[in-house]
Amino acid sequence: MSKTLTSKIELNVELDENRVPEYLSWTAEDGGIKDQEAKAMMLSVWDSKAKEMLRIDLWTKDMPVDEMKIFFHQTLVAMSKTFHRATQDEKMSATMQDFCDYFAEKLELKK
Repeated sequence: MSKTLTSKIELNVELDENRVPEYLSWTAEDGGIKDQEAKAMMLSVWDSKAKEMLRIDLWTKDMPVDEMKIFFHQTLVAMSKTFHRATQDEKMSATMQDFCDYFAEKLELKK
């Protein structure tokens, strides 16, 4: 029987008195990351029993709106690539990428 390994990813959130995130950081020691600051994060987890996604979306109160738009665009692009890798669905992956291009165009993210 093969030995299983465990890898830990840690998210840290510092809140103000109104429970609004002021500082976010994450650690993934296997990836060489220790207390790396972040201004925003999205975490999605699949609940197989309930057949639904659970999520945590956080951003600091000083996250600039222009950076949030870029963050969303890059997240959408990454999701389309992950969808393709996971499903090999060429047609839907291309459709998702078309939307990502449209999103970037409408937000004037591409110069």
